[in-house]
Amino acid sequence: MTDDHTHSGMAALTICEALLLALNDAQILPEREIMGVLTDAAATHENAIGSEIDAEKHRSAAALIRQIIAGGNSVRRA
Repeated sequence: MTDDHTHSGMAALTICEALLLALNDAQILPEREIMGVLTDAAATHENAIGSEIDAEKHRSAAALIRQIIAGGNSVRRA
């Protein structure tokens, strides 16, 4: 992946995490819904079908999302 794509992906991830935090802070989405969104996103990548190159990208994306879930980055836990 080129540096341009890497930087774009990092920016997109940061924006999405900030949006999830804002939705939780504004009491629009509760923590369980945010965790559901993240779990669904990880499952989508885990179940993706394609070439082996695509499969590796999907596995990496799913692993990153699972790390976010485990770390609680997208919700402010008390």
